Amino acid sequence: MNKADEISAQLRALSSPETAIILQRFFKTGPGQYGEGDIFLGIKVPPLRALAKRHREADLASITTLLASKYHEERMLALLLLMQFYQHANEEGKQSAFDLYLSNTQHINNWDLVDVSAPHIVGRHLEQKPHAVLLQLAASQSLWERRIAIISTFHFIRQNDFADTLRIAEMLLDDDHDLIHKAMGWMLREIGKREQNIEEEFLKKHYQRLPRTALRYAIERFEPSLREQYLKRTYFEA
Repeated sequence: MNKADEISAQLRALSSPETAIILQRFFKTGPGQYGEGDIFLGIKVPPLRALAKRHREADLASITTLLASKYHEERMLALLLLMQFYQHANEEGKQSAFDLYLSNTQHINNWDLVDVSAPHIVGRHLEQKPHAVLLQLAASQSLWERRIAIISTFHFIRQNDFADTLRIAEMLLDDDHDLIHKAMGWMLREIGKREQNIEEEFLKKHYQRLPRTALRYAIERFEPSLREQYLKRTYFEA
């Protein structure tokens, strides 16, 4: 039974016009910005997580309806519900949740929506399956699909499997969007937390070409002198 209307009514009771103004500025919703046209109700994430827990039984039909909302927080709530559904579903249900996610990437259209969900649905689902879909996403014209590709690999990084992250980062070296640079640098840094030598092997090969924002994120935890060499683009030069 589709309970989207009931859930939506409870969600909108939490809205704050003042918070909405702050969030619309923070998430760059102005003309020409990455979140252009996105509309906020003015609800922060903790209340959304609490509401999601109250509706653990939400089915995929309800989630699909919420995910198509024009309101950012309603789409975030849908993703939180989808993550819960995925966690408790059988294999058939998990596949349906994964398919729903990839069929609705046009609604997963800001960095927070991607980051909260991609590792837990896409990454987790592909752990024991072929990863070719990630390469397809990485080659997409959609900014958000490219971010889904690289952020999904966070799940693999947590399993100390870095191959897909490095492969996709290599594909995205010439990407022109700052949100991809940040995501790439973040994932490289996460590799470095676990195996700095593997991160450095990638950087030694690509640091001259790596976008500066990505490089800054990637080397954030390095010793200051090493970080400075990378930033000056002089590392390993004769």
